Amino acid sequence: MDLNRSCSVKLNDGHIMPVLGCDTLASNDVPKSKASEATTVAIDVGFQHFDAAYVYQNEEEVGEAIQEKISEGTVKRKDIVYTKLWTTFRCPELVRPALERSLKALRLDYVDLFIIHLPLAIKPGEELMPKDANREVILETVDLCDTWAAMEKCKDAGLTKSIGVSNFNHKQLEMTLNEPGLKYKPVCNQVECHPCLNQSKLLEFCKAKDIVLVASSALGSQKDPTWVAGGSPSPLEEPILNAIAKKHNRNPGQVALRFQLQ
Repeated sequence: MDLNRSCSVKLNDGHIMPVLGCDTLASNDVPKSKASEATTVAIDVGFQHFDAAYVYQNEEEVGEAIQEKISEGTVKRKDIVYTKLWTTFRCPELVRPALERSLKALRLDYVDLFIIHLPLAIKPGEELMPKDANREVILETVDLCDTWAAMEKCKDAGLTKSIGVSNFNHKQLEMTLNEPGLKYKPVCNQVECHPCLNQSKLLEFCKAKDIVLVASSALGSQKDPTWVAGGSPSPLEEPILNAIAKKHNRNPGQVALRFQLQ
């Protein structure tokens, strides 16, 4: 697999990111040890871009695998590792401690990219998804621009090379870009994107603002019944995608990834 740095994209702050990355998200029924195993395999086949997150609850396992491979000399620290600010840490005073917590788990002095996982804020605390007596998620009112200013301070402190966002629509991006005293633009916006959800309008907006759109769930999202409607199409089962794959002697997954790259 050719995953060298010639297959990369330049971010608006000058840093480079490989176009293909390995997501470390796994469903709750998958043992955490599998995150370490999967990261090891991904490094062995050539991945240089790893997407972690506090909410995945496996940063320690991912960090362990990366450190082992660095010790072996298989990879160098210059390879891309990033993590995400979970939404219970959206209050400005919690941003840096949250990043430092992830750095400790990943066994790193800095990450290459730190992104806001979701534009909404949830009640601070150790619970990942705090809920009230009616089982409703307890939201918190936090100014998005205040959170972004705290992200900028993390970059200035050398705890992350780049900063970005995830799951933002164009209005939320505009709010961030129009922040008075904005020091750094988001380098990326990570959203679900695949042939069944091509995000064409958001992609054009991001291009116009020199923000890279990072496609998560490029092969289709996990069909978690708590948030994905039953009967939702699966990109890898799409007849057109399969016809293209057959024509070019490829599998549907390869075609779906080529769709993103083109």
